[in-house]
Amino acid sequence: MASENGDMINEDWANLNYYKEENLKLVQEGTKESIIFMGDSITEEWGRILPEFFSNKQYINRGIGGQTTPQMLIRFRQDVIDLNPEAVIILAGTNDIAGNTGPSSVKMIIDNLMSMAEIASKQNIQVFMSSILPVFRYPWNKSIIEPYKKIAEINNFMKDFSNREKLVYVDYHSHMVDSRPGLKLELTTDEVHLNQAGYIVMSEIVNRVIRDRLKRNLI
Repeated sequence: MASENGDMINEDWANLNYYKEENLKLVQEGTKESIIFMGDSITEEWGRILPEFFSNKQYINRGIGGQTTPQMLIRFRQDVIDLNPEAVIILAGTNDIAGNTGPSSVKMIIDNLMSMAEIASKQNIQVFMSSILPVFRYPWNKSIIEPYKKIAEINNFMKDFSNREKLVYVDYHSHMVDSRPGLKLELTTDEVHLNQAGYIVMSEIVNRVIRDRLKRNLI
C-alpha cells in the first residue's frame, strides 16, 4: 500500500497520469482526424527537438521516455484508442532490447507490438508500424551484446506482419543505418537518441508515408 506521494508515483508503472489531463482536453475538443505518435523517448524528444513537426494540430505526441512495449500496451487505450484518432504511428521496442524493465525476448516484444496493432485495427484506426531504429550499442547498458540482431529480427517480422494485416510499415531503419550496423553518427547524440538532423530524416519519411496512405496535404 502506498503511503506517500512518491510511492504513488512509483506505482504508476505505465505512467498513466503522464498525459491524463491533456487527453481529457483533447477528448472535449475532438480528435477525429488526428494522428497519434505512440512511443518512447525517440517520440517524446521529437516534439522538443523539432517542435515544428508537431505544430500541425493533427499530430499528437504520446511518447514517454524510457518506456518499453508492456508499459505502452497498458496505456494504449487511454493514450490512443480513447482519443478516437484516424491513425496511430507505433515506434517501440528498443528499450525492451536494452532491458529497461527487465529481460525481454524477441517474442515478447513482437507480441506486444501485435497486440497494440490489433487493438487499434479493431477500432478502425489505421496503424502505421515503425521499424526500430538502428542501435550498435546501448551506452547505459553495455551488457547488451549485438542488439542489432534482435532489431533486425523484430523489424523483419513486423514488416511481414504489416503486409499481411494491411498495416503500413514505416521503414526508418534502412535510411538511418550505417555499416556497423548502428545509427549513422551524424544523426545521433549518443548512438541511440537523435539530434535535429535525425528527426528531420524521420519527419520526411513518415510525412511521405502518411501522405501516400491517407492522401493528406501536409505542410
